[in-house]
Amino acid sequence: MNNQKTLSVLNDLLNITNDRIQGFSKVEDKVWEQYPLLRADYDTMVSQSHTMKNQLTNLITERGGTPDQSGSAAGAIHRAWIDVKNSFSADKADTTIGNVVYGESAAIDAYQDALDSGDLCPESSRVVLDQLHQLKASHDKFENLEDLKN
Repeated sequence: MNNQKTLSVLNDLLNITNDRIQGFSKVEDKVWEQYPLLRADYDTMVSQSHTMKNQLTNLITERGGTPDQSGSAAGAIHRAWIDVKNSFSADKADTTIGNVVYGESAAIDAYQDALDSGDLCPESSRVVLDQLHQLKASHDKFENLEDLKN
């Protein structure tokens, strides 16, 4: 197992988690009127994201790496696209929730790719797998919008 590859994969996941946190800040107060039952799940997702960030940061540091606390270029482009899309959308709540689902799907794919790469040490794999399960659970809650309306 190459420690540099492990650190690279963990930093990629940290960037995705940072993107997730920044993306959630764009959701603030845009959907609560139409989806009041979503607020508690959203707050849980934000809290989980910060915990995930801390876990990844610790794994990187324990392996002698330097955590990259930025987000990815792709995440910045996606957030800019969300802003443009929301400015033209009649139903900003549905558009915003749809973007959350899209972002969660992309994170799930990246986490699965990280696990499939074989570049993670056993401890890192356990943490990443646990985080993947959390991502899938939050994705599933947001996927069925009609169940969340008033």
